[in-house]
This record gives sequence, structure tokens and C-alpha cells, in this order.
Amino acid sequence: MALKDLMTRAGNVCEFCGATEGLAAADASPLGEVLLCATCRSGDAAVDHWRCLEGAAWSAEPEVQLAVWRKLGTIDAAWAAETRESMSLSPEVQSIADQPAAVEHRDSNGTLLAQGDTVVLIKDLTVKGANFTAKRGTSVRKISLVADNPAQIEGRVEDQRIVILTEFVKKS
Repeated sequence: MALKDLMTRAGNVCEFCGATEGLAAADASPLGEVLLCATCRSGDAAVDHWRCLEGAAWSAEPEVQLAVWRKLGTIDAAWAAETRESMSLSPEVQSIADQPAAVEHRDSNGTLLAQGDTVVLIKDLTVKGANFTAKRGTSVRKISLVADNPAQIEGRVEDQRIVILTEFVKKS
């Protein structure tokens, strides 16, 4: 959606807090974009700033509902959990919200890892229970991603299937 259209839909104010300065589009995939101020886009405002989401949760716009629902899920406060639970989402947003969050595996440099990638160890790793050390520089081909833990992958080193922490590998 063009910025002009977002500004019109939002009435020239942040769709979270109502601010009028520093407005720009923010991603609300897969539904589209929302119009947010610089503070709301940065996400590092004080917890009290996010109380504005209690009002924004009642937006009729699916994109805003999804963005508010996601942001409330990142705030560790009782009011945020209560607001999220009380939200009445449109069926379109509810179907997206019900999907489990995709787990992203990233190497030590922040590069996204995928099933079957090849990685290189960046540190000597003592393999518990196998009595050997996987040496720095060892290439691990055809890795498997641990589905419920973004910090772990699996791969074969010296004919042993081992679990490796992603912080000790880089994608090659």
C-alpha cells in the first residue's frame, strides 16, 4: 500500500499511539503494512508507552490487529497478556495468529540457516558422550534444523550425528 493511502486510512496518525511525527510504513506480513511513528517502529520504547496498544487492539483494520497482537506478545507485563487474550480478531487475522511462529535458525554472523545447508565450525567443540573433539574449520554438510529450538542444529561429524549450537557455526 502506498504511503499516501496508509496516511489516509490512519488519519495521518500512528496506528498504535496516535503520534503525528515521524510516520512511516511498517511491515505487518502477510497482510500488508501499518503506519507507525518512529518510536513504535523502533520497538525500544518504555513499557508504559506500549499501553497505547490497549486502544489500538480495537482497530477494525486487519493489518493493525495483527501488528498489535504480535507486539503485545513481546511485552512481559500482565496488562499486555490480558489485552492480547481479550482481543477480538477478524477471522483473517485469527487464522494467521493461530499458526505457530516460524523458528529461524541463524549462524554466529546472523545468517539464516536452512535444512541441508553446509556450515563450518568456528570453535573446537568437545563432543560429550563420543570422546572426540570436533575441530574448528570442520565442514558439516546437510545439516538438520531442530524444529523447536532455534539455537540448535544437527549434523554429522566423524560419522557421529551430533547436536551443534548455532553460535559455533558459520554458513559456508
